[in-house]
Amino acid sequence: MKKLCMIKLGTTYADMKSRFGDFEHWTQNGLDAPGAFVRIVDAENGQRLPAPEKCAGAVLTGSHAMATDNAEWTVRTENWLKELLHAGVPILGICYGHHLLARAAGGKAGYHPQGREVGTVEVRVFPGAAGSDPLFAALPQRFFAHATHSQTVLKLPPGAVHLAESDHDPNHAFRIGGRAWGVQFHPEFSAEIMRAYIQKQAQELIHEGRSPERLLQNVTPTPEAAAILSAFVRLC
Repeated sequence: MKKLCMIKLGTTYADMKSRFGDFEHWTQNGLDAPGAFVRIVDAENGQRLPAPEKCAGAVLTGSHAMATDNAEWTVRTENWLKELLHAGVPILGICYGHHLLARAAGGKAGYHPQGREVGTVEVRVFPGAAGSDPLFAALPQRFFAHATHSQTVLKLPPGAVHLAESDHDPNHAFRIGGRAWGVQFHPEFSAEIMRAYIQKQAQELIHEGRSPERLLQNVTPTPEAAAILSAFVRLC
């Protein structure tokens, strides 16, 4: 049986991992897919990426790494994504995975010129582009999602369908063809995980002139964003 391949691209902070588990656990919980259907591949630590014909789909997790570091495993994963795109395998790239997918398809990722985006943010869907999209068509035109990132997709891949934006980030979601999506936001984050990330970054945020207290007050559940994961599983 083909597997839904979850590509682990990093790990969270040690204290958060002990409390909540790691990126792959949060994502698998959100996917709501049978464990026997999901194969976890630790790309960051050199685990071999599966052949496209063995993948029912691929989900790429977030990471604390930066795409512009061009680590060997990052380049290897980008090249593998090119194979999946050519084979028509469904792909969902989340945050760091969103950056790698964009680069694999000819786009550009790098540091956001206005700095980081963090907290629960409003994401706006472009109705004309998303009206028939398999993942976004059922979402409201405006919904809340959790975000924490310093890098972003600076330039969409050629031919990509632009699906969503926030006040801070114009490229919160895109689709390539009919089966590959990148989302900047974190559909796998719970409100508790989002709060923990804000608290972990509190001193840096204060240094940047941001208010961690206000960001914490604005954290709210994000069921519409989370629905992206289950929609992707149904597509696979």
